[in-house]
Amino acid sequence: MSYGLNKLIKNLLPRRLFYRALLIVAVPIIVLQLIITIVFFDSLWIKTNKGMTRALVGEMKTFITAYDNDRYNNDLSSLFSIYLDLNVEFKNDKSFDKISNERWFSPIDRTLRRELKSNIGVGNYWFDTTSYKKLIHINIKHNNGYFEFFIPKDRVTSASARVFALWITLPALLMITIAIIFLKNQTRPIVNLAKAAEKFGRGENIDEYRPSGALEIRRAGLEFDKMRKRIMKHLNQRSEMLSGISHDLRTPLTRLKLQLSFIKDEKLSKKMSLDIDEMEKMLNEYLQFTSSTYLEKNETFDVSELIENTINKYDNNNISKELIPRVYMNGRKNLIQRSLNNLIDNSIKYSEKINLRLFKRNNNIIITIDDDGLGIPEKEYQNVFKPFYKLDKSRGDSKSSVGLGLSITLDIIKSHGGNIVLEKSPLNGLRVKIFLPL
Repeated sequence: MSYGLNKLIKNLLPRRLFYRALLIVAVPIIVLQLIITIVFFDSLWIKTNKGMTRALVGEMKTFITAYDNDRYNNDLSSLFSIYLDLNVEFKNDKSFDKISNERWFSPIDRTLRRELKSNIGVGNYWFDTTSYKKLIHINIKHNNGYFEFFIPKDRVTSASARVFALWITLPALLMITIAIIFLKNQTRPIVNLAKAAEKFGRGENIDEYRPSGALEIRRAGLEFDKMRKRIMKHLNQRSEMLSGISHDLRTPLTRLKLQLSFIKDEKLSKKMSLDIDEMEKMLNEYLQFTSSTYLEKNETFDVSELIENTINKYDNNNISKELIPRVYMNGRKNLIQRSLNNLIDNSIKYSEKINLRLFKRNNNIIITIDDDGLGIPEKEYQNVFKPFYKLDKSRGDSKSSVGLGLSITLDIIKSHGGNIVLEKSPLNGLRVKIFLPL
């Protein structure tokens, strides 16, 4: 029970820190204003309204009593109009049509109804507070006619209620506005830190990050900046080391190639040449896998056009395509092309027919590559993305590959905030599904 309630509360609460903090500040202010308003209307405004209405009904009863006693009859209406602001006229008309314009939700109508009911009696009156903007129309049945009263509304209402409502609303709005500005300034450093971390995680180049905000946020920003610089230093050192190793290894490999030309045994020379070519290819794959991708800058490009150009370079009639035009994304164009080349190369190596599709769904760019090859067992879907992992039985044996193609591709796609999923293809081979954010 408690778990379900906690889950419901979590679902109702906003997920962003700014709106949660705003709730913490705004809700107590609103609740306090509501309590003060209820107390004011209950203890002051309603009681004042009740007293004023009771006095008004008493004045009307006094007029009726004086009218019945036939004292000062000629000037009675004028006296009440001048001194009590009570405009009254007796109409000798037996018809007493009641107008149903009473508002059950109005405090004025409720109080007036209660006092008239207790002092005049049920069915002997009706009133209307809506037909006139500044007047209340009250008819009271009397003998063969009725008295028609027109009374200013300010006789039963207090002007201080509007002033109170104004003074209680404006400060609350002012405080909430100040809280919004303050919270916006406090959450901005957190948002900037999250954006910098997301940008760095995608492999994008980050300008000099300056921590700001509260002490805790500033400390987190400083630690992030230190971590970022350590990672960048490590990547640069790794790249420089591997570049040096590559240069050192290429020199003896080149000498070996030259020495092969002096070997008279052509069969042996050919085998050794193949081994050297394989070593060069392995070396290139190692460098490609470990090379730094932080040097390339992001750009906005058309993914549909990129796939179109990539397919055209293969000049293969067995590759079909279904592409929607003008699909743009921001990223590193050359790296996306490298990942597509890796996947298409694998499909060409192990299948005959290949189909590429490009479409959009839920703010994602989806690229699917289907082939009619041998496929991959479902239990191996996650293993094939591991570095140096090769499937000899399911996809064939390739001595020239070291098992880094899919690892490089997954690393590129994830650095753009996307993902790769392997599925069974409708062509009975393998389907590679790439998700990229728009």
